[in-house]
Amino acid sequence: MRSKLSQFSFNLPKNLIAQYPADERSESRLMVIHRSTGKIEHRIFKDVLDYVQDGDAMVINNTKVFPARMYGRKEKTGAKIEVFLLRELNKETKLWDVLVDPARKIRVGNKLYFYDKNGKEVLVAEVVDNTTSRGRTIRFLHDGNEANFQAALKILGQTPLPKYITRNAEPSDEERYQTIYAKEIGAVAAPTAGLHMSRELYKMLQIKGAHFAEVTLHVGLGTFRTIDVEDLSKHKMEAEYFRIDESAADLINKTKDNNKNIFAIGTTSMRALESSVSASKYLKPAEGWTNLFIFPPYDFNIANRLITNFHLPKSSLLIMVSAYTGHELLMEAYEAAIKEKYKFYSYGDAMLIL
Repeated sequence: MRSKLSQFSFNLPKNLIAQYPADERSESRLMVIHRSTGKIEHRIFKDVLDYVQDGDAMVINNTKVFPARMYGRKEKTGAKIEVFLLRELNKETKLWDVLVDPARKIRVGNKLYFYDKNGKEVLVAEVVDNTTSRGRTIRFLHDGNEANFQAALKILGQTPLPKYITRNAEPSDEERYQTIYAKEIGAVAAPTAGLHMSRELYKMLQIKGAHFAEVTLHVGLGTFRTIDVEDLSKHKMEAEYFRIDESAADLINKTKDNNKNIFAIGTTSMRALESSVSASKYLKPAEGWTNLFIFPPYDFNIANRLITNFHLPKSSLLIMVSAYTGHELLMEAYEAAIKEKYKFYSYGDAMLIL
């Protein structure tokens, strides 16, 4: 039976959409779902320790969010334009894919001027192509070295909080909308399940005997794009860059051989794993682009545990988690989460699926 988009609709009270993270990373709430029995437990995130054994592997996505949201002024009119950096196309020529808002004002050939908070001009960009209704390709007119260019972007850019967080970005978001193990710059959204991992909990998991395997998947906005087809087999994901090196693949495959548990921390870690599976159901080192869209029914090959946040109705993330838990059990869990007032989305609470 084909999966339909309408199966993934539910009503979420707006007051359950988290606007701020928990005071302490690992003090957020944790719903534990047992797939074999349907049992649901209500815990605190640091209780993950109770479900991890010596020799288990925790797969983490080490992507780092860059300050992707900028505000510029259009030449002549001075109109304020939001420019959301999606990906760098060419490092030498400073060519970038971006989204602009309002898009109707921005045409090929326009120049955009970017100023710091003191009104000093920092960067100028020229629009060189239209890609979609809101998408543009721009070239930054910058003669300095790469370090100077990155420093300029850092001055101008803001932490790209999702639009459903209705407040402006604050200085604390620079740290909190980033995992403690983030290092590979390239994401425009955080791998949010990892936001619950504190340095203390990370250390305690290591002491308990858990091994951490790092993979990279640069989260793009395509992950959050509205799905507009009822038949999910017809939905196409936008490609995202991922990398799994040999040491991570070896660690995960060894864990599998030892019949230990493999935890995917986040849907992005899970997508990276499932994007590079060998014919013998082992993980292969890989680097490239993945547009894998996981929807029910789907047989997962690597991880037998998943940690994830609570997701948007009809989103690709909710649909993937449903493929992991089973639709009926996940909808029951979401009903319980709303009743128990769990917090949803990026800064919300987490679930552990066993």
